[in-house]
Amino acid sequence: MAVNFSRKVVTEPEPAIAAVVREIVPPPLSWWRRFNWLGVAMFSPALLYIVAVIGVPLVLAFLYAFGNVRVGSVGYRFVGLANFRSIVESSAFRRALANSFIFTVSSQVLVIIGSSILALALKDKFRGRGLLRFLILLPWVAPISLGAIGWKWILDSLYSVINWVLINLHLVNPFTPPMWLGEPSLAMISVILVQTWRLLPFSTVILLAGLTAIPKEIPEAAQVDGAGFWRTLFQITIPMMLPIVNVAVLFGIIFTFTDMTVVYILTRGGPYDTTQVLPSLAFFTGVLGGDLAAGAAISLFLVPVLVVVAILMLRMAHRAEVV
Repeated sequence: MAVNFSRKVVTEPEPAIAAVVREIVPPPLSWWRRFNWLGVAMFSPALLYIVAVIGVPLVLAFLYAFGNVRVGSVGYRFVGLANFRSIVESSAFRRALANSFIFTVSSQVLVIIGSSILALALKDKFRGRGLLRFLILLPWVAPISLGAIGWKWILDSLYSVINWVLINLHLVNPFTPPMWLGEPSLAMISVILVQTWRLLPFSTVILLAGLTAIPKEIPEAAQVDGAGFWRTLFQITIPMMLPIVNVAVLFGIIFTFTDMTVVYILTRGGPYDTTQVLPSLAFFTGVLGGDLAAGAAISLFLVPVLVVVAILMLRMAHRAEVV
């Protein structure tokens, strides 16, 4: 009896203890209840927007590029790489590809030089700095369509303000003024300068943010050691700014290489396709020309080029950070 009584005393409290433990420590929730549905509900509109605006057109571009699709065609026929072979063999495509590199590289060189000068000038406080920053940001804030239309009037062959100034300064012949958008070399220079004017504020803001992030103690210590402005600039400021410069160049290349607004409004690729770039050629071929397959193939040609550029720029930024 004593043994049985002792067993009863030992085993009797176990159900009560288990009940208390269940009250204190709730059972683990199922994955369905643990899932953060609120986060999914808040994130899903942005995801749906990206899929609808970017995902669906990208998938259609791949389908069209490998098929025989034109405006008004019925059905789909897979043709493989025939569209890519046809555009590579086209002289218009090769010229547009060369123009795209000239347009992008030239404008980005001017943008980085100009934005570096503006960022250095706007770094320190002075009277009117806020107003000057606002004026510099206007080309980026204003719609590019309005700005390009204004530039089209400024560069007009008959009503050009630039020609009026040059004529009154007796720098050009009033009977044969420059045809800014009618001569091949001047047309390319014009679209490059307008694109530079458009992207200059964006790059300036990025570089200005990078300049303000540099600790003040470093250039102050260099000045104490006797370093002048140019030595501080080339041995301290520019090396520390290289990762930020790479970011500005990367975004500038992507925006410029994939943009056709300036070219479309100012020259529409003319004269004689001398300012035609790949995005505008894809638009004229696929939308206005009705050859959706060729237009999609030209558009997809931009993807590997931009991927290679992005990888190279990111590697350069990483090396600059390591150094």
